[in-house]
Amino acid sequence: MIIEDSDILFSDNHLIAINKKAGQIVQGDKTGDTPLNDALKMYVKTKFNKPGDAFLGTIHRIDRPVSGVVLFARTSKALTRMNELFKTREVQKSYLAIVKGVPQSPEGTLIHWMNKNEQKNKSYTHASEKAGTLRAELFYSVAGYSDNYTLLKVEPVTGRHHQIRAQLAAINLPIKGDLKYGARRSNPDASICLHAWKVKFTHPVNKSEIEIIAPLPKNNIWQAFESIL
Repeated sequence: MIIEDSDILFSDNHLIAINKKAGQIVQGDKTGDTPLNDALKMYVKTKFNKPGDAFLGTIHRIDRPVSGVVLFARTSKALTRMNELFKTREVQKSYLAIVKGVPQSPEGTLIHWMNKNEQKNKSYTHASEKAGTLRAELFYSVAGYSDNYTLLKVEPVTGRHHQIRAQLAAINLPIKGDLKYGARRSNPDASICLHAWKVKFTHPVNKSEIEIIAPLPKNNIWQAFESIL
């Protein structure tokens, strides 16, 4: 995996953000595929002529078949402070999801209780609290329609495993291509139509307000909605 300058959405002395392509993994897993954090570390080392190993801290992750903004820290100070911002929910995250079907309401808040099956790497939603579950909350709104699909803007309040995928499936709105959560067909590139579109936060060091936007994937299904945004 080679990182190009065009992949970088934001960079300064403390942070770097990349537009992850669907199919890339953020950190190493059992597949043995090159993870994004290793490739980006090499990019930083080369781009900024760093002697020895360049520091790169993974702040958060998005699922392998998902595209969009992923933030990394270039200093330990930034990593610690950004971890705290995520923990205290001071980072605003906005996703775009292309779903099959139309929601009953054009906007709404979804609240479920979720648990994860480690063996299946899948999360399950419940209407009420049960032992071993965690509360999951998100807000969605309809951004547009095509002949066959609906584009949703989704703002997760909590950060549970596969939260957006599972919660939308729970209201019969499976994300296009997401076989694990009820889609009828996969996408040709094994992606799912979920895109980490925007992140907004206060810079951990200089305290400026930062908004990072990831352009949509360049394929026909996403480009059909581009003019709406």
